[in-house]
Amino acid sequence: MSHLDADVAALLALGERIAPEDLAHAESCEHCRSEVHAFQRAVVAGRAASSDTLLAPPAHVWDSIARELSFEHSPAGGADAAAGHHVARGSGRRLRRRPMFLALGAVAAAAVIVVGVWASGGIVPRADVVSEATLDGFPEWQGANGEAALERVDGHSQVVVRLDASVPDDGYREVWLLTADASDLVSLGILEGEDGVFPVPDDVDLDAFTVVDISQESADGDPGHSGDSIVRGALSSS
Repeated sequence: MSHLDADVAALLALGERIAPEDLAHAESCEHCRSEVHAFQRAVVAGRAASSDTLLAPPAHVWDSIARELSFEHSPAGGADAAAGHHVARGSGRRLRRRPMFLALGAVAAAAVIVVGVWASGGIVPRADVVSEATLDGFPEWQGANGEAALERVDGHSQVVVRLDASVPDDGYREVWLLTADASDLVSLGILEGEDGVFPVPDDVDLDAFTVVDISQESADGDPGHSGDSIVRGALSSS
């Protein structure tokens, strides 16, 4: 059985659009879902730390990153190098698919190493909360509730969610942004566990897509919304 190329899984983890057949395979294949989740965890880890300022890690941290990634030389410039890697995340979307995957691998590995060494944070900009939502459960999901927030980090948007619900072991939970009248929607990704951070594609109009929805999905190969919403709520500024 063939699986997704690693670069396609990486694109999906970043919230990029991929071919419909690849998306359908990712939703129906446990192996590929696990690979996408692994990439998503690396991206989330890199964004999890927060600080008022950007701090430069010492040279030995970058030396460790260089050894991990088999670079001939460690990235020069300390904080400047860190900023360079961070900017590359956005510009990398204009690269061809294979360099895109290689860039993601470098960023993910660097995030894991730096977050591990600098557990208190300091190399990732603080997230600014733009709006928040209380997620109310649907009648079929008694007692379900949750919270969501739209944040801006380094010029990009992300949605942070928390879900409190008793859900079946089979299937999976998916996070969506909907228009106020639910006439259009966009998937942000699969929710693993109770909490998740989901990058919002830059081409999504956040003035129109103001509702956060978490649905129960089955591995039926259909990339669309199942119609079985667990919780939903409208984002509003504080």
